[in-house]
Amino acid sequence: MTEVPKAPAYDGESPSRVDSLLESARSGLARLTAEDAARAQRDEGALLVDIRYAALRERDGTIPGALIVERNELEWRLDPTCPHRSPEATGPDLPVVVVCNEGYASSLAARSLQALGLHRATDLDGGFQAWRAAGLPVAPPVALRAEARPTLEP
Repeated sequence: MTEVPKAPAYDGESPSRVDSLLESARSGLARLTAEDAARAQRDEGALLVDIRYAALRERDGTIPGALIVERNELEWRLDPTCPHRSPEATGPDLPVVVVCNEGYASSLAARSLQALGLHRATDLDGGFQAWRAAGLPVAPPVALRAEARPTLEP
């Protein structure tokens, strides 16, 4: 049996691997402020894509006009060559602004979309929280009916 090498323990001083990955991802993005994202949506037809999970959307609301795609489905829904794409995934020139809660996961997600050929994909610096703090429009939360909530019970 081949032994898997163990990763070195975190030394508390150097950046963690995920911080390095995030820094690398952001180096290839022209991240947008909340105001710039709103302007891109309004003036350029940019597609804002909210990848936050349901509990956050239920708690805080959503950005009007944003496409809701949870993170685990993002690549399949936005790849214009995929048979499972959303109708909004019109092609590689589509400006896409990925929105997470605070602007971390969205950076990694935007780079993933770029790797799929969506060269204008970027993210919202500060995420949904920055959008709300900027006083931009937020649709009120809509709670799911109890019977519509996911469950592990049969």
